[in-house]
Amino acid sequence: MTRGVWITFEGGDGAGKTTQATLLERWLRDEGRTVVRTREPGGTEVGVLVRDIVLHHRGDIAPRAEALLYAADRAHHVATLVRPALARGEIVIQDRYLDSSVAYQGAGRVLDAAQIRDLSLWATDGALPDLTVLLDLDPASARARLDADDKPFDRLEAEKADFHARVRQAFLDLAAAEPERFLVLDASLPADDLAAAVRARVAAVL
Repeated sequence: MTRGVWITFEGGDGAGKTTQATLLERWLRDEGRTVVRTREPGGTEVGVLVRDIVLHHRGDIAPRAEALLYAADRAHHVATLVRPALARGEIVIQDRYLDSSVAYQGAGRVLDAAQIRDLSLWATDGALPDLTVLLDLDPASARARLDADDKPFDRLEAEKADFHARVRQAFLDLAAAEPERFLVLDASLPADDLAAAVRARVAAVL
């Protein structure tokens, strides 16, 4: 059986990852592909519990503890959901993966980015996606989108502008370091234009 394809979506909060992942899923299903849609944290029952802690816990969480919680969720998620789906030849579309930890816990929390990456690679036995779509949007525009949604911010969304500026730059640095894995798109473009660019790159991967 042919191994499946693993596609992740990355970017700051408000960049439109969910919208693009949904459009890609719809297109692939219309093409007759079997798709597994998931996210981190929260793609498994264990992940739902971790998500509640790292995004909605009202008290402080030490930065290293936060990084370890994300890595623990990632280890379980890849072992129990992602790898089995790929082994079945399915396409996995995932909202966030280790690049988010490098950006948010590494740059955002000012931890060692290389250590954060190595922790996730150890947790997942070196698993990396076939394609990572980075939706790049300046933090001010992203915040305007979040404000328009009129819903409570989670712990990361509520961070200050300098935090989100560090996160954005970290994502761009990651993409520059691995151009063969990343597709970087200007998230201020119309959703349909972005979806067409994603489909073209995914078609090439398939």
